[in-house]
Amino acid sequence: MEVAPVAGNPRNGRPYRRLTAWLRAQRLPCWLCGHNIGYDLDPRHPLSFTLDHEQPLSRGGALLDKANARAAHRRCNSAKGNRTRPSPTVAPQRASRRW
Repeated sequence: MEVAPVAGNPRNGRPYRRLTAWLRAQRLPCWLCGHNIGYDLDPRHPLSFTLDHEQPLSRGGALLDKANARAAHRRCNSAKGNRTRPSPTVAPQRASRRW
């Protein structure tokens, strides 16, 4: 009886870690909101660095393609989800109660 190889998480592999390190070394601002990223923050912090895919993987984006990799805040990346376009970062203006 042959045992099928266990497919691991491709985001834990050496090529993905290499891509993440390459993007982190560039110290780019968040591609979604344009603000600086806290590259030295704890990875769980909302303003820390994450690798985002411009074309989401669930919509056919390539996992290890440098052209598809973008630097983003964890918060911005989570808010974007699997949409192909980022949601507007500026909230619509509300009418003031002051006249």
